[in-house]
Amino acid sequence: MLSKLTPSIKALILDMDGVLWQENEPIGNLAETFARIRDLGLKFTLATNNSTRTISQYQQRLANFGVNVEHWQIVTSGIATAELLAQRFPQGGPVYLIGEAGIAEALTEKGFYLSAENPLAVVAGIDRQISFEKLRRATLLIRGGAPFYGTNPDRTFPTPEGLILGAGAILAALQTSTDVVPIIAGKPDKFMMDVCMQRMGTHPQETLAVGDRLETDILSGQNCGCRTALVLSLP
Repeated sequence: MLSKLTPSIKALILDMDGVLWQENEPIGNLAETFARIRDLGLKFTLATNNSTRTISQYQQRLANFGVNVEHWQIVTSGIATAELLAQRFPQGGPVYLIGEAGIAEALTEKGFYLSAENPLAVVAGIDRQISFEKLRRATLLIRGGAPFYGTNPDRTFPTPEGLILGAGAILAALQTSTDVVPIIAGKPDKFMMDVCMQRMGTHPQETLAVGDRLETDILSGQNCGCRTALVLSLP
């Protein structure tokens, strides 16, 4: 199928949750799927708006499903946010973070450290330990002139019990309290997809973006000129 497309597809950008697995269950035989991808000579990166997990945590989850990937092949919205922030502040420095381990690690790798004292920017993503104090501090810093960055605008986050508030809900609270619109790095913005293609050394017309959500995965692929494929795994 892919070989019949013109120009031909040379690389894949694959979402993870809803494409590779649902909750803790793999979708299909992932070891066989990735063996086939490699047999076809396709490059691939794995892209997710979930900024909570570290790269090593994602590598371990994939290894549990029989798939081994390199560090560079995983791009989270936390990594994209750190990359975007590093373009503006290449020297690194203090940032105020509402987020979890995944984005904290990504920021550290780019030379940033976490501080509420004169931060270069406020960075916000999903945070399952969110508190009024964190929102209060972020609001004051943004109102004081700190640039406001957000990992992704996903309003909800899937759990076994159902949908709960996602990063977008936290961003909405801060946007409401500051009247400042955040700079978004993750899907559906094209920046995250551009990072994936830069790592693979491919162009949009030869890259297929695969996802299960029209409003994020597919839209981000369209925004950067990639071909797209929708996986119908959502209930």
